[in-house]
Order: sequence, then C-alpha cells, then structure tokens
Amino acid sequence: MILIIEDEKDIVDLIEYHLKQAGFSVVAAFDGSSGLEQARKKRPDLIILDLMLPEMDGKDVCRALKSNPLTQSIPVLMLTAKSEEMDRVVGFELGADDYVTKPFSPRELVLRVKAILRRKVTPSEGEKVIQIGDLLIDIDRHQVSIKKKAIQLTSTEFKLLVELASNRGRVQTRERLLDKVWGYTYEGYARTVDTHIRRLREKLGKVGDLVETLRGVGYRFREERE
Repeated sequence: MILIIEDEKDIVDLIEYHLKQAGFSVVAAFDGSSGLEQARKKRPDLIILDLMLPEMDGKDVCRALKSNPLTQSIPVLMLTAKSEEMDRVVGFELGADDYVTKPFSPRELVLRVKAILRRKVTPSEGEKVIQIGDLLIDIDRHQVSIKKKAIQLTSTEFKLLVELASNRGRVQTRERLLDKVWGYTYEGYARTVDTHIRRLREKLGKVGDLVETLRGVGYRFREERE
C-alpha cells in the first residue's frame, strides 16, 4: 500500500491513477497531520510526501516519521516543486529515500516507487551476517550494531552499507551504487550518493572511517581499521 500526502487533489488523483494501474493499492491524506495519523495506523509500504503542505510542512512530517519507531523504516519519496540542490540535500538529511520534482512524469514516479520497493537486501556470496571489527550487519534481521549497540539506519542507508561492506576492499563508483542501491543511473543524481554516504558515516561514528572516498572515482569499504 502506498500513502500519498499531498494537498493538491488533482495531483493526488493523477498519482493514484498511475499507481493503481501499476497494481498498487493507494490511500491519500491532504495535510501533514492527517498523513502522520494514516502512516501510524496503516503502516504503508511507502509514502509519497509533498514538501509544501499547509500547517505542517513535509520536512516536519518526514522528521516525525523518522523519529517514531513505528514509522521510521517506511521509505519516503519526496515530491515537491522545489528543485534546488539544497532542498534535495535537506530532504535526504531528514531521511527521505528519493526525491522527485514537479512537474513530473507519472511513469517516472511509478518507476521510482518500484525501485525503492525493490531495495530488499540480498546477501553477497551467501553472506547472512557481515562482521568487520566492531561492526556487525545482520542482513536477515535488517539490523546493524557496533559493539552490540544498535544503530538505526533508513532502508536506503542499510542497503548502501550492505553493498559497500559486501564488496569490501573493492572500489564502488557512484554510478554503480546508484544502480545497485537506488535502482537507476542518472548523472544528475550522483550527489544523492554523497549525501547518503555522509549520513551513513555520521551514524557509524568512528567505524564510518572505514568508508574511504576515492576522489573522482567513488567509495571503498576497507577490510579493517589501519
């Protein structure tokens, strides 16, 4: 089920039509407070969230979703008229999984939704648990811990960490990470990877130093701390 939080009914109707054509069930809310209530009650598979909402804007809604244990793991796709890079960065820093600007292609939006929902982590080379020093990644349980202390990651951050850790020692280009983690490749979205890497490092603390930046190339997860 997809939850749309958008105050313009025409846009809701357009998105709802194309999502239903793609086989999704859809519910809608026309303001931030109602959207939060729907998210808590119905626990949708994904939320399409407008940034510019009356009373409670999309940034506050996203912040509330990601701070609530009941809703923090629900992927969020931000939909907004704002297209400046800083707006995208703010959205990702709040925990959004993807970002689409208005005017948008309904077909592209559906493809983005499908790409987000496909981000179910599969172990690399049969690995179920990855342990690198103090870092423990339990893929089946979707859990990450450092020195047995749980680390809360979004679904995209978790997928990104697993992709890097599963290929530790090998360089991963931004384009490859976009394809593997986000499910699409587009030059204009390379900064998406950089923003998520920064957030991931912050959450991992000192262990985040294991994620190396290779300027002009991409990223590499070291085997262990030097």
